[in-house]
Amino acid sequence: MQLPRILLTAPSSASGKTTITCGILQALMNRGQSVSSFKCGPDYVDPMFHSKVIGTKARNLDPFMMTEPVMKHLLCKNSRHTDISIIEGVMGYYDGLGGNTTAASTYSVAKATQTPTVLIINGKGISTSIVPLIQGFLHYKKDSAIEGVILNQISPMMYPRLKMLIEEQLPVTVYGYLPFMEDCILESRPLGLIPAGELPQIQAQLQRLAKQAEDTIDIDGLLALANTANEITNTAFCFASAATSKTPVNIGIAKDAAFCFYYEDNLELLTELGANFIPFSPIHDTSLPSDLDGLLLGGGYADLYVDELSNNQTMLQSIYDALKHGLPCIAEGSGFSYLHQTMSNEQGNPKTMVGVFPEHVQTAKRLQNFGYFMLTANKNTLLLNQGEQLPIHEFHYQYSSNDGNACLAVKPNSKKVRSCIHASNTLWAGFPHLHFYANPMIAERFMQVCCNHSTKLK
Repeated sequence: MQLPRILLTAPSSASGKTTITCGILQALMNRGQSVSSFKCGPDYVDPMFHSKVIGTKARNLDPFMMTEPVMKHLLCKNSRHTDISIIEGVMGYYDGLGGNTTAASTYSVAKATQTPTVLIINGKGISTSIVPLIQGFLHYKKDSAIEGVILNQISPMMYPRLKMLIEEQLPVTVYGYLPFMEDCILESRPLGLIPAGELPQIQAQLQRLAKQAEDTIDIDGLLALANTANEITNTAFCFASAATSKTPVNIGIAKDAAFCFYYEDNLELLTELGANFIPFSPIHDTSLPSDLDGLLLGGGYADLYVDELSNNQTMLQSIYDALKHGLPCIAEGSGFSYLHQTMSNEQGNPKTMVGVFPEHVQTAKRLQNFGYFMLTANKNTLLLNQGEQLPIHEFHYQYSSNDGNACLAVKPNSKKVRSCIHASNTLWAGFPHLHFYANPMIAERFMQVCCNHSTKLK
């Protein structure tokens, strides 16, 4: 399948990948281009920025939680009706599992999808040394896929000199630059960038970035580069799904400032299996929607809204009663924290939560169990049968007095092993985040249990 596409990467985090990606996305949109966007790895927040720009849902390409055929399938599936696809990298280009391998790195995504890659270099405080820096990335792997460079945070005066220096000595094209733009800094907090929906000025910022990109980045050159991308082959991905329901299955989905981490491909897969999503807010609504067959409590920022969640006693009781009566539920990250008896607020005071688990959850000053893990089920559960495995990702500061013991989590390239996940035939709850395309059968199992619950009620 012929899909015009480029991948934007960098030597490290904090190089300006998301800023430049969003500027280019907005510039393309302003030109009337139809654009699809993707984020390498498990990140939820950066795709929210992409979505704010392109007006459709950005997707993830995760080389740990997805096989190569699955990545190709999702890239093609979500790009087939657009003019160009922009893939944003994660961390440094070659940074992979365990900090000592390129496995599951941005480079592995570029290689698997055969995508021309542009290296974003933060040029602040560097001049001639930029050449050996880029040269190192070009030569570290013979198939680096790096075709171009964009310079970030440099002055208009320095740009012509650096462009000439780089292009005279290296086989890459310099596609422009962005100067330092203080009024376009994307604010951060512990789990990454502040979601675009919480930034009232974001649209104005994106338009300023787009204008600057049109002025100083070679957008036409990037479009031309995207059109050199090889045809994607071997995209066949077969998921032999049994029909789960002839009628829509009503799935309540928590969506507000506290619960906003959902993979769009997960939701789309559930929709294809018969899900009818009914959004609700654990902060603002008084109770769960009526006639639910299942429940999704996603990750997010529950730790920032502890008081608001605790004060909504009718919602807490509504969820408690529903789960105690067997409503099928997947709770990840903040969703898992929300089901505890108590959660500490920002002042360290414990506040009442749903109470499905009689334990306490609180926030640490450092990341807890960060990164990829391989789960192995210790027993039959809602999503996994005993002995089955599932790759997952964790990224959270909260920790529980009881993580559960339904699964064993092993960190790749490490000796770190621990127990986690509270699970039954109707409940899956824990800090790990799941991508259903790691094993689409888990989505079908969830939907089947939701269907069975619906049938029992009738």
